[in-house]
Amino acid sequence: MTTAIPASHLDLLEGPVVVTLVTLMPDGQPQATPVWCDLAEGFIRVNTVRGRQKDRNLAERPKVTVLAIDPKDPYRWLEVRGEVVDSTEEGGAEHINALSHLYKGKDFRTLEPDEVRVIYRIRPVRVNANSH
Repeated sequence: MTTAIPASHLDLLEGPVVVTLVTLMPDGQPQATPVWCDLAEGFIRVNTVRGRQKDRNLAERPKVTVLAIDPKDPYRWLEVRGEVVDSTEEGGAEHINALSHLYKGKDFRTLEPDEVRVIYRIRPVRVNANSH
């Protein structure tokens, strides 16, 4: 079952807010990484390069946390505990370019010849939202 993101905090996932993605390393240690994301049909989508540690963590251990903090008010935040439901390389380059336009207002850099972009979809399982 997907848990809905509260309307009051949707803006934190619709960008351009850099979020912290927490994944689990093979030894169980958390890895926290700042990432771009978007929201599509209730799922959080992140984009990474095939083969990076974040990619391996997401593929092998699907439980994650996404933390979004309002850059204008650090006491307004959203924590989403979720689970990776799928990933695809299809459209990965286009997705990172769309995220770049959302976050930076311009095209993403030229991809390296062997760089394969992957989109991961995260289903929200538990949502905590705060605003003071």
